[in-house]
Parts: sequence; structure tokens; C-alpha cells
Amino acid sequence: MWPSREETERLLEAARQGNTQAAEQLLGTHREPLRRLIAARLDPVLARRLDASDIVQDVLLEANQRLIAYLQKPDMPFHLWLRHLAQDRIIDVHRRHRLAQRRSVDREESLQAAGWADDPSAADWAAQLVDTERTPASEAIRRELFRRVTTALWQLPEADREILLLRHQEQLSNQEAALVLGLSEAAASMRYLRALRRLRAILVPHSPQKDSLDSSSEDNRS
Repeated sequence: MWPSREETERLLEAARQGNTQAAEQLLGTHREPLRRLIAARLDPVLARRLDASDIVQDVLLEANQRLIAYLQKPDMPFHLWLRHLAQDRIIDVHRRHRLAQRRSVDREESLQAAGWADDPSAADWAAQLVDTERTPASEAIRRELFRRVTTALWQLPEADREILLLRHQEQLSNQEAALVLGLSEAAASMRYLRALRRLRAILVPHSPQKDSLDSSSEDNRS
């Protein structure tokens, strides 16, 4: 999901040398990944009223203002620094605009209106969550799977939903996810496996949970 590390490092070094065009390009290449990240985390009801692109613009403006300080002391990878700014902005937006949370019919039906539903890769990573074999499927089946997984994700506790989005939508490693969440790598791995079990229990409520399958999924994504 994020730009290649090699290209990012090249642009960071050029920006560090005072190249303003490189700084602009650096932020520009992260615009679409940020939009996907934000759209996936907006409350579905709020997403009907607020465009994720507007939040992205605010995040990039703040990043531009704080870029010099980051370049002087880069204490985390650039994409994790950007997503940290985005996460703070999402929390602020929800605090200002969202009414008390409730699980209602209106909320469930609004999921497809969420801004991330138009992400072309959304159905693919949704399939990864429940189909480790990645068997071929028609577009209609993939979109239906995306709808089911989306609905199930919003039934999970926020901590479980976040670790799944980090690992599957953003394709972060377990080490990166642990850094984002402020957890040890072992704790992040355990949270991920637990979230997978809970998600599958919602999607296939009468199917026994298979720890061996969860362990296999973790090994494949570490």
C-alpha cells in the first residue's frame, strides 16, 4: 500500500538537503495511501457526510509544517510518522462530529457508503482475511465477500479491527504494527491471531476455530 522504501528514502534525503520539489513529491506519493487508511477508519455514518480526501489534505498540511522537525530527528519510518498524524486527525474528527456510538440498523446499512468501498484492492485484502488459499472468484463474489468482511470488522472491538487493518489493508509487518500500537512484537502477534479468530467466528459462526490455520496465516505474513 505504501510507496517503496527506496524511493521514500531518496526523496527524504533530497528534502533533507533543501530540495523543496522533493518534499512536495514525497508528500504527494503518500496522498492515496493516506486516503485509503483514513477511509477505512471513518465511522460509516460519518463517512456519508465527510470525504476522506478532506482529512488527507489536513494531514498533509500538518506534515508539511512539521517536516523539517521530522527530517532532523526521524524517530520512526516516514510512513508510520504520517499514519500517526492521520490517526490523531481521525480521532479529532470523530470527537467533533460523531454522536454516541450505537450499533443500529442504520449503521450496518451505511457500511457500503463508507469511503473505502471504492478502493480497488479492498475486495482482495478482504479475501485474504478469510481465504488463505486465495481461490479464484468472480467479481460479484469478491464484492459480496468484501461487504461481509466489512460488516464483520465493525462488529469487532476497535483494537481487533485496527490490528487487522494494519496487517491486511496497510500490509504492515508485525514489527511495524507493534511499533504503531506501542506493543511488543509478541503482544502484537497474539492480538492479530485473536482478532482473526474473532472475525472468523462472526463470518462462520458454526465452524470450529482452527489455531493451526491462524498460526499458518501469521507465519505467511510475518
